[in-house]
Amino acid sequence: MAKKVSAKARAAARKQRDKWKTKRWFTIRAPRHPHNFKQIGETLGESEDHIIGRVYEMTQQEFDGNFSKMQVVLRFRVSECVGQDALTTFIGHYHQADHIRRQVRRYRGKVDDVVDVVTTDGYLVRMKPLIITQQRVQTSVKQDMRTRTRDIIIAHASKSTYADVQNALLDGSLEEAIEKGVKSIYPVRSVVVRKSQLLQEGAVASFGPTLDEIHADEQRAAAEMKAKKAAALAAAMAEEEAEQAEAGEEEDDAEVEEAEEAVEAPAEPAAEVAADETVEATAEAETNEEGVDYSSMTVGELKELLKAAGKPVSGKKADLIARLNE
Repeated sequence: MAKKVSAKARAAARKQRDKWKTKRWFTIRAPRHPHNFKQIGETLGESEDHIIGRVYEMTQQEFDGNFSKMQVVLRFRVSECVGQDALTTFIGHYHQADHIRRQVRRYRGKVDDVVDVVTTDGYLVRMKPLIITQQRVQTSVKQDMRTRTRDIIIAHASKSTYADVQNALLDGSLEEAIEKGVKSIYPVRSVVVRKSQLLQEGAVASFGPTLDEIHADEQRAAAEMKAKKAAALAAAMAEEEAEQAEAGEEEDDAEVEEAEEAVEAPAEPAAEVAADETVEATAEAETNEEGVDYSSMTVGELKELLKAAGKPVSGKKADLIARLNE
């Protein structure tokens, strides 16, 4: 049996506000340095407190357009909200698991490690390199490659800021340095830093464009884009109007040419037309139904025929022939 709902409960349900109407969109931006508050996405939340701490993930291909790094996933955590902007901190990256599994095959060697480094600005970062060799290797060779890789990563981080480490991870320069250092020990097939993780934050970089400058640049770029679109649309419309006008002129020219041709064509005189018609009629009448050709006879012969027929003999030869054909 259905449970009855009291009038008080129904009134309370009607008064309950819709939480979706209170939510608003926040623009997620990459860190100030080295990414200059780049827009990377949007998120929905009721207030700034609900936004802070969220982790946003995107592929490197979506971030910088590098198609060869479509398997790399970047992670950003919202650390601060300024108006409608959610400012983030880069907290690491990872390679997708299916991509890593495809790299490991039979008769290949796998060398991995976990290295914790501290940058010059005090950031504690954990990196996990992965090396795939051409063939299987002994444990001692793996240990030598692991030690060389650790030394290269620590040396690079000890003289770099966290922003430099981010750039080295994204553009692959750190991986190239590792490959160059370990290939003298044993030939390698691929070298990647399959995962990085920010364990502790350090000094926040205070250089680079401010958020107001970024907003001004974005507004300027939007205005320029709008002006370009308007100019392109106006040019397209002008071109279309010119084509229509040209087509109309061609039609007018064609009509004028037809009229000129009609004027220039010599008109046959009415007298000549009448004469031609008379000649045609005469030629048709010159031969009667019996097949006698009167045109070949002389006037005297024609008059004799008319006398025999009891018809008048006056008139020209054509009149005589016509009178015989009656």
